[in-house]
Amino acid sequence: MIEHRPFESLGSANHGWLDANHHFSFAGYHDPSRMNWGALRVWNDDKIAPKSGFPTHPHQDMEIITYVRTGAITHRDSMGNEGRTEAGDVQVMSAGRGVAHSEFNLEDEETTLFQIWIIPSERGGDPDWGARKFPKGDRAGQFVPLASGAANDDDALKIRTDARVLGATVKAGESVTYTPRTADRHLYLVPATGSIRVGDIEAKARDGLAITKEDTITITALEDSELVLVDAA
Repeated sequence: MIEHRPFESLGSANHGWLDANHHFSFAGYHDPSRMNWGALRVWNDDKIAPKSGFPTHPHQDMEIITYVRTGAITHRDSMGNEGRTEAGDVQVMSAGRGVAHSEFNLEDEETTLFQIWIIPSERGGDPDWGARKFPKGDRAGQFVPLASGAANDDDALKIRTDARVLGATVKAGESVTYTPRTADRHLYLVPATGSIRVGDIEAKARDGLAITKEDTITITALEDSELVLVDAA
């Protein structure tokens, strides 16, 4: 089963400094048919104006993955961590029993990013944060784990949930295949750039594809494409 969710159908909120689109119900956007996809709870597509951002605010019991598409985001938190994550790279915050953080675009250009929230397998625990670079060349023609709760994804940032966040880049006319561990997994695929075809469905940049009950999926790039995929319980 593959459900196409065009970008134009997403929830949206423009706050001036923040232009946000929501794949799932979030803040003032509520759609009872789009509350979550398995353990995947939030996928926000954010544009953040230069010299602006999210002031310090709390989180609890959530795995928060930030995939920077363009620009950069600067993170600070109540654990004393501070870091700048650039385009194509990823940061992860395990909120655990509670943490406060801020996220600012300190650049002179707009920053765009995907913010992905996944429900943890267990509540509580010490909060944690980490970031690392993921060169796009390493993902050419294949899915590479960026953040994962799977024991064998050694090079990925660790998250405390039965889920994987993966990235791939695919040239126009080429294909990439992904096989979930079991067909009942909840896959959610978004082309960050480009356009793709999965089966008989065509999706453009920033559309969502909600996929389950599929033994394998093959994605063909209609244009050079950058893909982000969540595989969740």
